[in-house]
Amino acid sequence: MAFVFSISAASFLSIFQLQDLGPSAVAILHLLLGVALLGLMASTVFTLLAISATIRFRLNRNHASSGSDFLPPLTLFKPVHGDEPGLEAHLESFFRQDYPTYEILFCARSEHDPGILTARRVAARYPHIPVRFLSTGEPQYINAKVASLEVMEAAATHDIFVISDSDVHVVPDYLRAIAQPFRSDKVGALTCLYRGEARPGLWGQLEAVGMSIEMTAGVLVANMLEGMQFLLGPTMAVRRKCVRAIGGFGVFGNYCADDFMLGKLVAEKGYTCVLSDHVINHVIVSEGFVDTQKHQIRWMRSTRFSRPKGHFGTSLTFSMPFGILGLLIALALHLPTLGLILFGYAVAVRMLLALVVGAFAVRERILLRTILLYPLRDFLGFCYWAASYSSDLILWRGREFRLAKDGLMVPATETVGEEEPAISAGA
Repeated sequence: MAFVFSISAASFLSIFQLQDLGPSAVAILHLLLGVALLGLMASTVFTLLAISATIRFRLNRNHASSGSDFLPPLTLFKPVHGDEPGLEAHLESFFRQDYPTYEILFCARSEHDPGILTARRVAARYPHIPVRFLSTGEPQYINAKVASLEVMEAAATHDIFVISDSDVHVVPDYLRAIAQPFRSDKVGALTCLYRGEARPGLWGQLEAVGMSIEMTAGVLVANMLEGMQFLLGPTMAVRRKCVRAIGGFGVFGNYCADDFMLGKLVAEKGYTCVLSDHVINHVIVSEGFVDTQKHQIRWMRSTRFSRPKGHFGTSLTFSMPFGILGLLIALALHLPTLGLILFGYAVAVRMLLALVVGAFAVRERILLRTILLYPLRDFLGFCYWAASYSSDLILWRGREFRLAKDGLMVPATETVGEEEPAISAGA
């Protein structure tokens, strides 16, 4: 992608080196320069909002950490599918919780799933933790995870569910932090920020940086401006009564973003969704260029349908595309100093955002690497954003689906009418 961009940039500049600029061309270039300046201004405003939201989050985090005496019994939901890299260590971190009463439910399509076998091996080392191993058979929903959630809800002993992905690694006080906000009966659901962790390799590290900075900044700003109206998949905690109030987990069985829909429907029922002060580790399991691009574009495309207005506005949160545009246009106008200033400013703004969010929100462990990589990640993020509008198709577990309102998935051969409503939030 970067190679194609560099070739396009070279071709762009060569046009103006081979011929004189006419009045119309100069006017167009000045218009594009104005677009670059406007984009840099907008991304600066977003950066200031993100810094303000980060400070607010950090202050709330320090305040919230003072009390930890509310310890209701919890049920952990762990859907698994296959034996992912590092799965055994990730699962074991949930058995090492400093928490008095909790159970863990594992669920997959088959009781012989490699993920279930790994979970059994780990559970054998912790016989004092109540554990059950469940299976769904062939799921009736497109989103097989939802079928697992239904089975686990029916088997759960306790009334607060903590749902987490298999590629999440947590520390011993994780459950204590999750439980605290449920002290208030108004709280119906909770979610956590997460820092991305990747093994050596540029593309995995870039994806991790996107999780830690780009995603976190967007969530913090959304929480500051409008409150949490969605959840994040790596950790979702919810009351049983809220699940029943929205009609059960099955109501979003054919939706791509089950985390978004769960938070949305719980909020629509009048309950508060909380962004926890606790930050978890989300381990990148995809490797290589192709896998990363597919995953990132699918995620962006899902967000486009889940939050269409917010997703469209995301274009103005990026800095690097406008810095690069400003550099190219300024060079074409024979203003190299201006071009370098605009490009350098874009880099500086992105590094500042990575510094503040990385240090004070998610507490990145290798902060310098994150700061240096984030300008490149910002440019790639814009490319993924643009690619999200290229199609409404996604590949989901080997099958192709078309996305509709709120991320509803239908087979690619079917169509969905413009007026078709989203799912009902009623029971």
